[in-house]
Amino acid sequence: MNVLLSPQPPFFPHQHEPSRRSPPRTMSQHTMASRKRKADDDDNEMSISPTGSPAINSRQLSRPSKKVRAGIELAGRPLPLPRLLETLDKSQLRAVLQTICERHPAIGHEVMASAPRPSVNGALEVLGEYQDKLRAAIPFGNSSSEYTYFRVKQPLMALVDALGDFTPQFLPPVEQQTTVSLEYLNHATKIIHDLPDFDSQQYRHHKDGAYDEISRAWALVITEAAKRGGGFHLHNGKWDQVLAKHNQQSGGKLEQAMSAMVNEVGWVGANANAHGQGSSSDPNSILNQLINGTYGAPVQVGPF
Repeated sequence: MNVLLSPQPPFFPHQHEPSRRSPPRTMSQHTMASRKRKADDDDNEMSISPTGSPAINSRQLSRPSKKVRAGIELAGRPLPLPRLLETLDKSQLRAVLQTICERHPAIGHEVMASAPRPSVNGALEVLGEYQDKLRAAIPFGNSSSEYTYFRVKQPLMALVDALGDFTPQFLPPVEQQTTVSLEYLNHATKIIHDLPDFDSQQYRHHKDGAYDEISRAWALVITEAAKRGGGFHLHNGKWDQVLAKHNQQSGGKLEQAMSAMVNEVGWVGANANAHGQGSSSDPNSILNQLINGTYGAPVQVGPF
């Protein structure tokens, strides 16, 4: 009766249901030991790895301290000579060297003895710079000769002085090759042609003086060339025709050079003297053709 009246029904385990047992304590201890060994292994790997070492990280972040020269204070000082020379342009370096040579003549003589001789192209380059300055000074439009002269006086005199200094450098006996002398004289004469023409005679003396000097230079070189193979270089280079054109462009102001060409060169003088004493009045004479600039011109044939 008590069994039937019990509020809770009795529990009867099923035959096929296994009995539930708690896991043994040894299994839990084994798992914990494995986890502990894994954690220890991870700690060992971190201690062995170079990236995980805090000591190496601190060494990589540290920077060597900059060494400061002991006993030397930072202060302003001038540039060393090689650095100073690197900052100078061509004109500044030339001015410094010229000042030193003027103060110490012995150094100037040494520079002249050591420097190479200027070439024709080098001289013409310098003369071209003077010529550019002269052209830049010429006023625009129609101006009076007086105004134009005073505008170009300084660069004009600088160019004429430069011509007077360079020309003797290319004359014998300094220059031994007449072909080099003739090449320079040809270009120098062209520069003189380009000098400004003034209406007033008092302003034309610079150009007239340059023509006179270059004419005497031509005569000297022609005389020297006539001594070498009877002036073969003059004939081969057709310098007689070149000089005749220059004389015509100058208005007959290279008479001294033209006379040297006729008197010193045998083949020109023989042709000129073949016409007799009155050859100077003959328009077909070699001398008159050279002076008039018609030497070497084509000859007309037939009744024209």
